[in-house]
Amino acid sequence: MFRYFENLIDPYQQYDAPDNPPQKLSAFIASFARPFRKVFWITGALSVAVAVIEVWLIYYIGRLVDVMTSATASEFMDRHGFELLAVAVFILFLRPAVQVLQVALLNNSILPNFGTIVRWRAHRHVLRQSVGWFEDDFAGRIANRIMQTPPAAGEAVFQIFDALAFAISYVIGAAILLNGADPKLMLPLILWMLLYGTLMVWTVRRIGPASEAASEARSAVTGRVVDSYTNIHSVKLFAHHDREVDYAKEAIENARRTFQYEMRLYTIMDLTLVILNGLLIVGVVGWAIWLWMSGQASVGVVAAATALTLRLNAMSGWIMWAASNFFRNLGVVREGMETIAQPLVLVDRADAVQLADGPGRIEVRDLYHHYGRGRGGLAGVSLTIEPGEKVGLVGRSGAGKSTLVKLLLRFYDAEAGSIQIDGQDIRAVTQDSLRRRIGMVQQESSLLHRSVRENILYGRPDATEAEMIEAAKHAEAHEFILELSDSHGNTGYDAQVGERGVKLSGGQRQRITLARVILKDAPILLLDEATSALDSEAEAAIQQTLYGVMEGKTVIAIAHRLSTISMMDRIVVLDEGKIVEVGHHDDLIAQKGVYAGLWQRQSGGFIGND
Repeated sequence: MFRYFENLIDPYQQYDAPDNPPQKLSAFIASFARPFRKVFWITGALSVAVAVIEVWLIYYIGRLVDVMTSATASEFMDRHGFELLAVAVFILFLRPAVQVLQVALLNNSILPNFGTIVRWRAHRHVLRQSVGWFEDDFAGRIANRIMQTPPAAGEAVFQIFDALAFAISYVIGAAILLNGADPKLMLPLILWMLLYGTLMVWTVRRIGPASEAASEARSAVTGRVVDSYTNIHSVKLFAHHDREVDYAKEAIENARRTFQYEMRLYTIMDLTLVILNGLLIVGVVGWAIWLWMSGQASVGVVAAATALTLRLNAMSGWIMWAASNFFRNLGVVREGMETIAQPLVLVDRADAVQLADGPGRIEVRDLYHHYGRGRGGLAGVSLTIEPGEKVGLVGRSGAGKSTLVKLLLRFYDAEAGSIQIDGQDIRAVTQDSLRRRIGMVQQESSLLHRSVRENILYGRPDATEAEMIEAAKHAEAHEFILELSDSHGNTGYDAQVGERGVKLSGGQRQRITLARVILKDAPILLLDEATSALDSEAEAAIQQTLYGVMEGKTVIAIAHRLSTISMMDRIVVLDEGKIVEVGHHDDLIAQKGVYAGLWQRQSGGFIGND
């Protein structure tokens, strides 16, 4: 039975992923609710049915009191025996069936799957964001919003059916019941409903913003804490334990204050509600007793009014809490939308095609990019790299080298100019097909916190075991990989490398990165300071491996250590975002220009900043 209800909705079903998600809260939640439409309608109807049954039971208690007081025991059973049997069957079988069906739809169909569909689609959307988007925020805060928004959205939907629909139906039913008994009994109920509604409006107007502020504060705590953990080596190296504790404490204290304010609202709500409920009990029950004493109401009416009032008294706190919790969760969702609902700024064109296979010719035409700041980056760069050509990219820090590489990978769209690969403008092809044609080795080896096997296969997931091992051997990594082990007992290619590969040495991380790129076997290879983080011995060994990897590929290599690119076919010198020199190493030295000056000023093989 459970499996049937759990599988009514597939949270991973295909959908049209929007580049610009809805910005309004209601539309945002509705976009995830589409697969649940039928289930929502049925659950809503069942919630109303459950409330109607509850009110009817109270009505029937009043009727039972009246018929029992108007007949002897034998007369009572003769007249109403079959009726009592029918009611008993209804209470024992039909009522539980309705409630079980409603609870199963809520607990097993809606609550697990709605949160899952929000988390799944939100994660997919965030992963489609550009590199620049991630660079502008804490990874911890992004992750926190991805984690806390889905359960909040699920809880909000849950409260609609579990509490709000039931409560509205129940109050309407109660009013009808009291009106049927005596219209005068509705007066204290209506007065209570007005005061109760006023309290609810006062509460929810404050709970939403307070909850959003508290959620934002919690996200800030997560962002700061994760930032410290991610950079734990720097924290320990500079002995800044106390500084990081204080940095986190500031955010934690802010989270405490915002949460305190939120809880004050709930305390005020509870205190006011106790007073209102006292007025409700005294008003309705007292009025019913007065009507009975004046002969205008039966004992059954007093019994039904009392039972109904006590039930409303018990329910009112739950309803208020559910309503407040509903708006509180909406506040969390609204805060999460600041991340999840951000439109994609870097998207494929509607008519984008796959980048066609080709030899790897790169043509840069009058390229400008300043990251929207009007300075830095590139200013009118034009460059053609023939298939199989090896080009070194040189320049001081900030000259525009990394900007050119990021634009080539289309991590950003150039502000002006174009880049073509084998005659195709990279803005006219899909991002995935572009990046599949480019292999890259960076200064900081980026490894996933997974096994060595998974990290190497990231280059080509469909590669065979033999192809993976061959790539590792090519990168001279196979021997040390076989000696690896982790705390979980995994060895060799199954050993976990730790977050960002922290369990490995710099040379080992770089060789696994090389193995991944070798396995990818892309026609274009980008080397961004690929060996500058290594010692001389490790650099020399990996440099030989790199020369083998470069064979037959179009290569762009960025290096501060000029000796590593002196054998390139051409060296391009950038300065303040412009190409100032192009040529072979010996020719550039002979020109006694910028490159020659950089070469001469090197200390230990590195470019100076002046």
